[in-house]
Amino acid sequence: MEGLTPIILQLISGAVGGNVGGALAKARSLGPVWNSVLGIIGGLVGGQGASALGVDGSAGQLGMSAVVGALLPIIVGMFKKPAT
Repeated sequence: MEGLTPIILQLISGAVGGNVGGALAKARSLGPVWNSVLGIIGGLVGGQGASALGVDGSAGQLGMSAVVGALLPIIVGMFKKPAT
């Protein structure tokens, strides 16, 4: 079970980061559900990427998960047609 703990924490920090990113870019926000989904995907990719790059320690991996989790909804939101 110890092997799943870092992944679960990456998913949670990605979801939080996705919603923070959506709150920061309100005009391009995809809504809480899609911000969370994209944040979870970004959190997993960011955490695993940080691990592959040799970032040691869970704090660095969680930080990278949150940052990538916040950026992914913002990037996808740039392709969304702005509300009129």
